[in-house]
Amino acid sequence: MTRSEAQGRLPGIAPVSVVDIGSNSIRLVVYEGLSRAPAVLFNEKVLCGLGKGLASSGRMDDEGVARALAALRRFGALSRQARATAMYVLATAAAREAANGPEFIRRAEEILDHKVIVLTGEEEALYSALGIVSGFHDPDGIAGDLGGGSLELIDIKGRELGKGITLPLGGLRLSETVGGSLSKARAFARKQIKGAKLLEKGAGRTFYAVGGTWRNIAKLHMELRKYPLHMMQGYELPYGEIVSFLEEVVSGANSRDPAWASISKNRRSLLPFGAIAMQEVLEAMKPARVSFSAQGVREGYLFSLLPEEDQSLDPLLTAADELAILRARSPEHARELAEWTGRMMPFFDIIETEEDTRYRRAACLLADLSWRAHPDYRGLQALNIIAHSSFVGITHPGRAFIALTNYYRFEGLYDDGRTGPLATIATERLLDRAKLLGGMLRVVYLFSASMPGIVNDLAFRRSERPDLDLEFVVPHAYSDFAGERLDGRLQQLAKLTGKRLAFVFE
Repeated sequence: MTRSEAQGRLPGIAPVSVVDIGSNSIRLVVYEGLSRAPAVLFNEKVLCGLGKGLASSGRMDDEGVARALAALRRFGALSRQARATAMYVLATAAAREAANGPEFIRRAEEILDHKVIVLTGEEEALYSALGIVSGFHDPDGIAGDLGGGSLELIDIKGRELGKGITLPLGGLRLSETVGGSLSKARAFARKQIKGAKLLEKGAGRTFYAVGGTWRNIAKLHMELRKYPLHMMQGYELPYGEIVSFLEEVVSGANSRDPAWASISKNRRSLLPFGAIAMQEVLEAMKPARVSFSAQGVREGYLFSLLPEEDQSLDPLLTAADELAILRARSPEHARELAEWTGRMMPFFDIIETEEDTRYRRAACLLADLSWRAHPDYRGLQALNIIAHSSFVGITHPGRAFIALTNYYRFEGLYDDGRTGPLATIATERLLDRAKLLGGMLRVVYLFSASMPGIVNDLAFRRSERPDLDLEFVVPHAYSDFAGERLDGRLQQLAKLTGKRLAFVFE
């Protein structure tokens, strides 16, 4: 490898790009490669408003078409500059329904020198659902993708998908259909939703909200409530809270709050219509919660191209392992920690759920990613990188658990001003678990020097001595590791857990 070649990129994959031609916006996303947890190399959006006036004229807006074609020319150049080896161009409601859609598609294909895939409403729902499958662990509920021109709904249970439907309730279309009247928008939306019988199967499950307008509603909620983690993927609100907040958005109760400045002017006018559409969906569905997704049609389309074997991988653990490859001193050591901590947890009376196991393994895989930082800031850097990375397949409390585990692993088993914001997101149970795992890592790292080959030879065992609960058994060949620092770390863990611990070299 020459010095000019990037070593911070995964080997064996090549960039791919997706151009998403929507009714309100056009976006280019260049991904690191076609993989289970693709990282974004480049992302740009232009609000063209192709669907403006479509409801009344049956045609895409001329000005919007001109802006869109100019954007596509730029996006083609950017895709080539990013060394994308494949480009996928997807078009949705406006392009498929407008009278001038075919001509627009022809010109777009000419500019990009690529075929434009015009998705049917059912296909749009399918790929939106696959976006949820790719971004959530074992999803169970109904996905709704609100674009500028249409709303797609589809049932999801694991990787099993129902038949999707499309409704003319996109934010831009809805506002124009009713002439900007919120009362008429509600009546129109209610009439359309009444025919969506699949929503009746969603009671008590999760509604997965996809689309720019709905993401901006979630963003506004974060700003108004001063939520400490501005991470859209997996942002979850219980039914009662989201219903109440949607009413605030529709009524404009907080419209003078500075938080509204976080929403682009082009989006603000559509927020009440998007809120009405969601209100009617939730009223018909009665879910337990709403979970917002940063992943949708683009990610779902790429997911559909993966081999079955790759589709079945866990996206969180895949991404964590890739980060270990890119940033840890030894990915093999990180994997050893994931296995070792799993074997040791029962000694501390921990029975893990599947979700617990996933999060613990991810925390171990990510435990060494900040080693290049100054020693005084390794904990803080680990906290920030993990909390703000674009992981999928994880809840916000789970993200807080992994970040805090690695803060404690570096900084000690206590809370301070740096842990406070994330600690409000994690449950008390996860906080306790993060300190336990961090404490275990603090001990075992003093043996391993962050290198593989020793961790699997170490083990806790229940003690027969009356003055001990657990013995940390170390092979005699490793007796040179003994020292005050090691004893101190073990006694920190003892104090945390309330168990009497001691090293035994034999």
